Amino acid sequence: MSQPTPTPGRCELTYAFLLLRLFLAVRALMSCVEKFESAGSYSLQNYTTNMTRMATGITGASFLPLWATKAFALPLGYILGALGVALLLGLKTRLTLVVMGLLYVSLAFGLMAVQQGDGVAWLGVYLLTVVAALVLVRYNRFAVWPDQHD
Repeated sequence: MSQPTPTPGRCELTYAFLLLRLFLAVRALMSCVEKFESAGSYSLQNYTTNMTRMATGITGASFLPLWATKAFALPLGYILGALGVALLLGLKTRLTLVVMGLLYVSLAFGLMAVQQGDGVAWLGVYLLTVVAALVLVRYNRFAVWPDQHD
């Protein structure tokens, strides 16, 4: 006879989700902060310069028009920061994860347009992490503003 496979308890799944949530929140926050950096200093001027450079580079290496890449790039750091804070605090976690997943898909699209396979692969890993978190979101505890279904 075969032994029944033990299923993880609720506690383990709660901790697994919490770890995913913390990782994704810290990753989004660090992505936000790095967009404000240039030569070791952080400022709004650096942010605008960095995001304009990114948009121009993507436009120059792809079919995407400058107006579209700038419209995406300029609010990107603030969106990442807001998503990171929301995820860290547990504010509407399910919605936050869905928006984060869509953001990673759109970032991957931009990198696919400029044929940056390594960046696309990393975004795929982050997207899989978001998917794993969405699968486990029912075990979300420690949330300031939980989803209705939690």
